[in-house]
Amino acid sequence: MSRAGLDKDPRAVASMFDQVADRYDLTNDVLSLGQDRRWRRAVVDLVDPQPGERILDLAAGTGTSSEPFAAAGALVVPCDFSLGMLRVGKRQFPDLPFTAGDGMRLPFADDSFDAVTISFGLRNIHDPVEGLRELLRVTRPGGRIVVCEFSTPTWAPFRGIYVNYLMRALPPVARAVSSNPDSYVYLAESIRAWPDQKGLALRFVEAGWGRVEWHNLSGGIVALHHSVKPG
Repeated sequence: MSRAGLDKDPRAVASMFDQVADRYDLTNDVLSLGQDRRWRRAVVDLVDPQPGERILDLAAGTGTSSEPFAAAGALVVPCDFSLGMLRVGKRQFPDLPFTAGDGMRLPFADDSFDAVTISFGLRNIHDPVEGLRELLRVTRPGGRIVVCEFSTPTWAPFRGIYVNYLMRALPPVARAVSSNPDSYVYLAESIRAWPDQKGLALRFVEAGWGRVEWHNLSGGIVALHHSVKPG
């Protein structure tokens, strides 16, 4: 597996997610110590889905992140490039319109959605800025984006502990619960190579989004970046 942030072969990444699909949600719950549930709730609260709105949930995986939008009355489209994830998701949430799609070539018309969101998937798009441009293209003017992604802890002493956990503790834990633990070595490297909060905000601006704000969760382990498409 290539080192994250350097040579992300889309087919290799898709294959990796196919292999972890069956136990993906369980593994995430264990590795995050249950924090992933709180992070997902924060995304839904920030998107603030309204009945009848069209929402794109990119990198939706098994649809766990999409279901709350549907429960709020929105017309959510879970989209992912891993067919394995989509198959598992369709079994769990048969009423959701799961759609296969590449984050750099989305299969949707311009201005299709009132809001777009992606959680823990922007890192896996070969060119994240191009991915943000595609999300901009399919969002209507005045529509909103929320990106939930791993980031940089704000307290320096904790930052060192966190990096040590990623590179040393995460792979052994993944071996105990994941269907493909080697994939989590790649994921740990991708998190370590990812830009900090300001660095990601600058990529939003480069892609054409409006003013970008972010909120740190769990001490900056995760950050929610959000913006609006200029009218």
